[in-house]
Amino acid sequence: MNFSKLQATGNDFILVDARTLERDWSKLASEICHRYFGAGADGLIVVGNSDVADLKMWLFNSDGSEAEVSGNGLRCFAKYTIDRHIVSGPDLTVDTLSGIRTVEASVSDGSVIHASVNMGKPKFGADDIPVVMDQPKKGKGEVDIKYILDYKLNIGGTALKLSLLSMGNPHAINFLSDPVANFPLCEIGPKVENHRIFPERINFEVARVLERDKIEARVWERGAGETLSCGSGACAIAVIARVKGYTNDQVNVILEGGELTVKWDGVGDVYLSGPVEDVFHGEWPN
Repeated sequence: MNFSKLQATGNDFILVDARTLERDWSKLASEICHRYFGAGADGLIVVGNSDVADLKMWLFNSDGSEAEVSGNGLRCFAKYTIDRHIVSGPDLTVDTLSGIRTVEASVSDGSVIHASVNMGKPKFGADDIPVVMDQPKKGKGEVDIKYILDYKLNIGGTALKLSLLSMGNPHAINFLSDPVANFPLCEIGPKVENHRIFPERINFEVARVLERDKIEARVWERGAGETLSCGSGACAIAVIARVKGYTNDQVNVILEGGELTVKWDGVGDVYLSGPVEDVFHGEWPN
């Protein structure tokens, strides 16, 4: 089976053209994505046919679990399918578990070097995330809460204030006053991901606002652990930052693997853009 490895700001994926293939993709993901015994990646992306879009994208985390969507994964998907003439490009629609997403690619010398994704509208309802919390008592003084901001959670003595939303997949963001490099993400991340209030687990981000158009961040991805970058996570961070009044409509999110640009006007769709590159191509034994 032929495969390619691509990366978008260090968020790396194995991509397979499966329009005529059948496999146990979950099992393959845990094997091929292994950093020591496989090709090594944060996830496996499977390209398939779709009746409602140009192509279908299935996404599997490195632990074999299936995910709804990935912003960086969609940008890798665009490069893989356009560069290999699976679709003509430069724009394409992609059928994902979280709905149809549109990708606009920038091509130079016949190769995609940059891509922008319409990630859709953020969702803030508890059922959309999903999250299960103690409900307030009904009665006098009850209010309709639009956002879940600064939800207090104590993890092993670390006090967190989590802001929650869905970008097609679930996210919890904790803003810091100190550099994100100082936060014990590898210790706290898995405990937040698997906390009982998140029935489908959750992606966890820590972020610090540097300027009104610049944020630094680190991400703990559900099913993958700490990664160098996360596209939907960058979007989630930018959305909550704007809701809180920290930033403008456009913000650059600086992650260990590079910089992503997120645009959101506070009402409509969220747009994610950044570079994308091939890493290598290979053949996986059956």
